[in-house]
Amino acid sequence: MKIVYNKYRLFQLSWISFAAILMLSSCKKDLLDTVPQTSISSATAYSTAAKIQAAVYGLYGGLQNGSFYGGRYVIFNEQRGEEFSQNDPNSATGAAVWGQNVTASTDLVNNLWSQAYTTINSANLLIDNIANTTVIPDSLISQYTGEAKFVRALSYFSLVQTYGKPYAQDSNFLALPLRLTGINSSGNNNLAFSSVAAIYKQIIQDLNDAEATLPASYSTASLNAIRAHKAAAIALKTRVFLVEGNYTQVIAEAQKIVPSAGPYKYTNGTATHKLEPNIATVFSGNYTGNEAIFYIAFANSTTETPASQSSLAYTYLGEPILSLNPAGIFSNPVFSSGTDARANLITVSAGQHLLKKFAITTAPFSDYIPVIRYAEILLNYAEASANQNDLVTATSLLQAVRNRSDVSYTFPSIAISTKDSLINTILTERRIELLGEGFRAPDLLRRVQTLPAKSGAAGSAPAVAPTASNYIWATPINETADNSLAP
Repeated sequence: MKIVYNKYRLFQLSWISFAAILMLSSCKKDLLDTVPQTSISSATAYSTAAKIQAAVYGLYGGLQNGSFYGGRYVIFNEQRGEEFSQNDPNSATGAAVWGQNVTASTDLVNNLWSQAYTTINSANLLIDNIANTTVIPDSLISQYTGEAKFVRALSYFSLVQTYGKPYAQDSNFLALPLRLTGINSSGNNNLAFSSVAAIYKQIIQDLNDAEATLPASYSTASLNAIRAHKAAAIALKTRVFLVEGNYTQVIAEAQKIVPSAGPYKYTNGTATHKLEPNIATVFSGNYTGNEAIFYIAFANSTTETPASQSSLAYTYLGEPILSLNPAGIFSNPVFSSGTDARANLITVSAGQHLLKKFAITTAPFSDYIPVIRYAEILLNYAEASANQNDLVTATSLLQAVRNRSDVSYTFPSIAISTKDSLINTILTERRIELLGEGFRAPDLLRRVQTLPAKSGAAGSAPAVAPTASNYIWATPINETADNSLAP
């Protein structure tokens, strides 16, 4: 990865001012405020407590970028799956992603890689520069380092799921350069790629370190939702271990934040995590609810929010670029039963069925993005338990997610009575519950399943088998051009 001032702007820290959060008011529009980018030296950037704090907030700004978790990464993971049909053939809206024909030179492929590594480098610089600082107390050094490691872990996890072969397919595949020290000058581009297994090992190490040093909670519900805390690190570990197929560890981590029996509720300090009684509450604009374990926040500001083509609301509802595929999970009876509340998250426009989880369809697109919510953790725990032949626990967790939206529903015996049938039912529930939140392609890849064929107004896309060269994205051409050690 070539590191120069004018290419990835690694030294232009986009700092988010959380002053309004730290003086929390009840007004959401004041939660975030963006400070203009300023090119400064590392020595200056970390010279005072206030500047270090600003650099910490800037880590979340890196995730927030529209080319990364602020929009495109989530959309790409849905476009690669079969739940949505593509309406717009424009390459700028990701038509090539949906059509399974991106290449190493595709801008979107390069932009995601670049922004993820920009965020990683910001985390590395923070860790390096505050390790021995005397301008903040040791307790803050530990906390801020934990936040940086959480952000780094999430960024690497996103990259390895996109550009690396699935863990279950080939853990020895050389996927990414594992950069763990900050780069603050040009050069330093050449770095050998690390294996999928090594990258996952580092992700888990970062999350273990983060869990040990992050606070159990912050002073407000808003901060608990948008800054990494212990439960966020634990929750992300359940996802990572699930991808590895390490079901024992999924269960061990989940048990830290999920009680042994319902009602499932975790409380530590001011942080409480549980299913919201009504699924509509999760997507009603109340981004600080109990289900939110880690969300990406946006202020009501066009300087901070994603552009239209990177906005989830614009993509799913406003334009719409993506509409629900009648042959995808939308064909499940849940959406036509008349009793499941998740059907109310679908609307009809011009004959198309559209997802309305994200409702702010005009600029600024300030819907928060749910990266981790409690429902996913229950489903991770359920899937791991079923794989370990604990069908009772798995069924109870599955039933909790379903009954939140359909209180009287009971799964038929045929759907839950055997290990295989229960796992399939849990996987189906994931598709229903997490629709549009960026899980579909990762769920297919982690199980080394074919990316299904599909069709839409923009044409058709072929099935992609796990053995196909385009099953994962190629290393971007910018990386191979600048890193002589790239495979």
